[in-house]
Amino acid sequence: MNISKTDIDALNSVIQITVDRKDYDGKVSSVLNDYRKNANVPGFRKGHVPMGMIKKQYEQAVIADEVNKLLRENLDKFIQEEKLELLGNPIPKASEEALDWKADQMDFEFELGLAPKFEVKLEVLKKVIRYEIEPEAKMIEEQLSYIQKQYGKLVSQKEVQKGFEITAQFRNEEAELETIVNFTLEDLKSKKAIKALKEATTGAVLNLTGKGLFSDEATGKRLLNVDDKKIEELASKEITVELKEINERIPAELNQELFDKLYEPGTVTTEQELKDKIKASLQAQFEPQANQKLMNDISEALVEKTKFKLPGDFLKKWIQTSGKEPMTEEEAVEEYNKSEKGIRYQLIEGKIINENELSLTFEELKAYAATLVKNQMMQYGQIPEQEQLDGIVSNVLSNQEETKKLSEQLMGEKMLTFFKEKAPLKIKKVGFDTFVKEAYGKA
Repeated sequence: MNISKTDIDALNSVIQITVDRKDYDGKVSSVLNDYRKNANVPGFRKGHVPMGMIKKQYEQAVIADEVNKLLRENLDKFIQEEKLELLGNPIPKASEEALDWKADQMDFEFELGLAPKFEVKLEVLKKVIRYEIEPEAKMIEEQLSYIQKQYGKLVSQKEVQKGFEITAQFRNEEAELETIVNFTLEDLKSKKAIKALKEATTGAVLNLTGKGLFSDEATGKRLLNVDDKKIEELASKEITVELKEINERIPAELNQELFDKLYEPGTVTTEQELKDKIKASLQAQFEPQANQKLMNDISEALVEKTKFKLPGDFLKKWIQTSGKEPMTEEEAVEEYNKSEKGIRYQLIEGKIINENELSLTFEELKAYAATLVKNQMMQYGQIPEQEQLDGIVSNVLSNQEETKKLSEQLMGEKMLTFFKEKAPLKIKKVGFDTFVKEAYGKA
């Protein structure tokens, strides 16, 4: 067997493999002898079928199988020895139908798409903004008010006033509406409905017009638990509202009793310390959004600023032939165009990982999985013993898909930490509303 490589250009090569009959003849003879020993052919005793009959039926298929094994083994070995960095997989240039399987010598060619050589310069990230979201004072006050209401007490009232919580049955037989709704006057828009409710007492039954009843359509859909079509239908109908309860929620006092209900006793002793805890909690909630935005912007900038060519024609051909169902040339081009950015970022990310030794170890993956499992169990009040935790982690990592998912998550965290520590990012502290407006263009 002879293997050689011809470079077409920096990104495309062809590997030529010449297979001699002597390379596979012994294997073929061995397989055919096994077939002969086990063949059941009418008119012949087992093991005594003429070899000519066996060859006529099986020889070409066996040769093809053994030659393909040789090709795979030696092609992979050659690629490893030559340290070739490929994109996609080698593509055979000729179909098997064109081969003479009985020839003393057969020639094969495989097209290769090679990974490009390039440099990754973190300086290109100097204009990328790393948002640090600071909760506004108003947001902290709103959260504080929510906590006070949540831990406060309900006092039954006979008449409706602003801020009181109203529980009522909403009905419309024709629209098949019958639901219990908890709301306040602030959820309503209709002045007529608000006036009627203020004059009503517990047990009263009111007939209210659906159109313009709620402060906005989204509020109506949320409170009634209906879709767009149903809320539109109810706009033309009269809704019967039966008042079940009217309650005033008295906020909990900001005292040590409340602090100890919220946190480990003694860890929070003042209103300011509580606000600091609320602020830290809100920051933790916002951080994943800021991180996701950061990674999206980093990947966009790296792909845009890191210039290199790809073996595009090869990759289109590989995409066209590598799937379960072959594609048309037009479909392959479309798929390549959609995935080109992703291919570029994968190459850039791979180079960063290799050059900065960010690759994962199994021990790191085990520790990461253990932390996730432990945190999840602690949410349900369970503290696992080490032996139990080790068993769960072992079971999780025995699942190939789960292992892949966890590896991607952990590598994502490693890459995020790397960019935060090494890239010249532009840090910008903003409130949440400002972040949403700047990051997504939404007010």
